[in-house]
Amino acid sequence: MVLAVPGDAVRRCVGARGNPCPTTAAVPARSASARCEECARLERAHSVAADTRADDPQPYHVYLAWFGPGMTKVGITAVRRGPARLLEQGAVVFTWLGRGPLMAARRTEELLRAALRVPDRIPYDAKRAVRAVLPATPGERAVEVAALHSRASELTGWPEALEREPSAPVDHAAVFGLEGLPAARGTVRELVPGGVVEGRLLAAAGPDLHLDTDRGVVVLDTRLLPGWPLTAAPERGAGEPLPLRAPARGPATDQPGLF
Repeated sequence: MVLAVPGDAVRRCVGARGNPCPTTAAVPARSASARCEECARLERAHSVAADTRADDPQPYHVYLAWFGPGMTKVGITAVRRGPARLLEQGAVVFTWLGRGPLMAARRTEELLRAALRVPDRIPYDAKRAVRAVLPATPGERAVEVAALHSRASELTGWPEALEREPSAPVDHAAVFGLEGLPAARGTVRELVPGGVVEGRLLAAAGPDLHLDTDRGVVVLDTRLLPGWPLTAAPERGAGEPLPLRAPARGPATDQPGLF
C-alpha cells in the first residue's frame, strides 16, 4: 500500500453521528479521534460507554479479551454485533462470559473489575509490544482467558438477569496474520503534510496495520487517517517518510499477580 498526504493538507474534524462538523475544525495530527471537542462530546453522549442508555432494550454480551501475556480485559458489546467489537480491538483470544440486559452486563463488568482487578482497557502500545512474541499455539494462547473465566464463574454477586455462558475461547491470531510476525521497528507517530507511508501489509489487528517498509516493519494506526485528504503517491519513493516513535517495551498492565 502507498498513501500520501498532500503538502498543503490540514486534518479536519469528521463530525459526529453521521453529521459533518459545523466548523470543519482543525484537529491534532496525533489524535486517535479525528473530532473536535464539540463533536467528540456529541459522539460520546450517544455511546454505551457513556452510560446514558440505561433503557436500551437490546441484549449485551459480557466478554473476556486477551491481547498477550498478562493482558486480559473485560468488556461488553451488543449481542447483534457478534465478535465485531473484539476484532476492532485486536483481541487475539476472547470468550463470552454471559449475556443479558445492558445494566446487568455493566454490573457484571464492574464485579470482575472490583473482585479480580480485571481492567476494562488495555493500551494499544502494550498490545503492539507483544504481538511478535505471542505463545505459538491457540491452546497456549487460551490458557489465561480460560483460567480467568473459571475464576469469574466462582464469584458471588452475579446479576440474576445475566445468562452465564461456558468458556469457549476463540483465537484470532490467524485472522489477523500474527503467526510469524516480525517485531516492529516503530509506530507511525502522526501523518504530516507531504508525508508518505509505503509498505507491504503483513498483519492487521484492530486499527493497526503492520507494514513491511524500507525502514523495516512499521505499525500504522489507521485511527490517524480520518480527517486527512489522502491520495495515492504519484510514484514509489516520492514524499517524506512519516515520523516514527519507538515501540513500547513489554506489557503495560494493571492486573499484577492475577494468576
